[in-house]
Amino acid sequence: MKTASETSVTINSEESRFELKIDGKTAFMVFVPRAENVLLLTHTEVPPSLEGQGVGTQLVKGVFNYLEENNLKMVPLCPFVAVYLKRHPEYNRLVAPGYQARP
Repeated sequence: MKTASETSVTINSEESRFELKIDGKTAFMVFVPRAENVLLLTHTEVPPSLEGQGVGTQLVKGVFNYLEENNLKMVPLCPFVAVYLKRHPEYNRLVAPGYQARP
């Protein structure tokens, strides 16, 4: 059984989502490109069998790393992302100007 730390987040451009595959199951975060260098993060989903194992956190961290590496900003519309930002305010630097995370 692979753990979330042994896998990496990938982009599925056709589905407009970031994906984290573990044991044949896929956790994902849906995004919508908006304006220049801004992604709306709209929905996060973790398969029930992977819940409570840190998969959602690993997915969020992978997405945030991608944003940073590609000089992108986000609009955190997904409640999971908004709550994560509230607990980890150091990532607020990735929020697009004029937006706030509201859990």
